[in-house]
Amino acid sequence: MALLRRLLRLRPHLGTLPLPSPPPPRLLPSRTYISDMRRSAFVDRLLRGLRSEISFLANTTPPAPPAPPAAFSLDERPGEQWIRLNRAFPAAEGGGGEEGEEEVRVDATLVDGALPPTRSGAETGGPPRYHISVRVEVSKAARPGVALTFVCSAWPDEMEVERVFPVRRDGPTPARQYVGREFRELDEEMQTAVREFLEQRGVDDDLAAFLHSYVESKEHSELVRWLKNVEGYIKK
Repeated sequence: MALLRRLLRLRPHLGTLPLPSPPPPRLLPSRTYISDMRRSAFVDRLLRGLRSEISFLANTTPPAPPAPPAAFSLDERPGEQWIRLNRAFPAAEGGGGEEGEEEVRVDATLVDGALPPTRSGAETGGPPRYHISVRVEVSKAARPGVALTFVCSAWPDEMEVERVFPVRRDGPTPARQYVGREFRELDEEMQTAVREFLEQRGVDDDLAAFLHSYVESKEHSELVRWLKNVEGYIKK
């Protein structure tokens, strides 16, 4: 009874007492915030991977590229996946006066294929034979509008001719130009003459070996350049 009387006396004052404040609402992370966090984590992980690869390549530098063969000048085409070699073939070597003055241009890709170690395809456990596509153009000073084109395959120890055909430089080339038979289908005497023609102009097995040595170094430098370009884009 005493407790009841006390509550009755306090009742008029209960309405003036401050009510306890409710707890602040628990804020949940927004979808945008979560998405940003995930994107940041992905970027950090990608940058770490790129930097790790760049560091690894910096410690595995291939041998310095060899000098180009005598009489050839090299256009290494930084940032591109091919190189160009040029040389002038003097009239004294080519013969025929002005008709003998020639320009020899060799365009070569980076490694673009491979075969098993033997031509028969049998596995021997050795390294594969890497392939480089080569296009040779020989033009004469007296006839600058026409060039004789040789499509070749450069193997590590051999320059192999695949096709021979003339092209026009001073006008449109037919969309479906006839390029003759495959080289191996030609008469053996003609095949021998074509090989000798190219060898006189420095397009031979030694050039194939040079291309493979040089391309190994270029592949490395171009990969490092590519990784750094990707890293620079992602950092922005």
